[in-house]
Amino acid sequence: MPERSDARMDAKTQRLVLATKNPGKVLELKEILRHLPIEVVACSDYPGIPDVVEDGETFEENAIKKAQAVARATGEIALADDSGLEVDALGGRPGVHSARFREGVYSSGSERDKANYEKLLSLLEGVEEAKRTARFRCVVALSDPSGRTRLAEGVCEGRIAFAPLGSGGFGYDPVFIPSGHSKTFAALPQDVKNAMSHRALALKAAIPHIKEVFRL
Repeated sequence: MPERSDARMDAKTQRLVLATKNPGKVLELKEILRHLPIEVVACSDYPGIPDVVEDGETFEENAIKKAQAVARATGEIALADDSGLEVDALGGRPGVHSARFREGVYSSGSERDKANYEKLLSLLEGVEEAKRTARFRCVVALSDPSGRTRLAEGVCEGRIAFAPLGSGGFGYDPVFIPSGHSKTFAALPQDVKNAMSHRALALKAAIPHIKEVFRL
């Protein structure tokens, strides 16, 4: 079971490995963590690390599985996140299945992302703005090679747009409008998104754990 106590992990390095091969996510995570005096690298810097099958029933299960697998494979402290979009009009879908909402074989991640949000928009066709409420939820797991893991969560409330807008970000960013704004994540400046996103909020909640692990 993951540890949520204040027990200290025994860190032997100042390198944090991000357990993701998604280039957009890597850039976003590095930007949010840039103020920490540690080296943040992607697991793609370690050739031979196998992909982790995200078959958990919750964001928490998937984040833990990825963080522990990469920490064991690299011998470093690893950070993983699992996140998704919960749409109220769809009973919380796509949720943990957000990345695989529209099944198929795609030549690129951006092609898959477009297929996912186009399916979402088609399912919400005819749904009025007041009922298009949704939220991005993210769980971050921080694990050492022994498997000891800490968790943090972040949630960003908002609504689903009627059409995609913006060229930034990734995933469902072109169709998600955060509360208090009129533009989608993909149309907002990156620094604005990073100040309020579910991933940013989860990472901010994880900062005390990261500092403790690395004795900062």
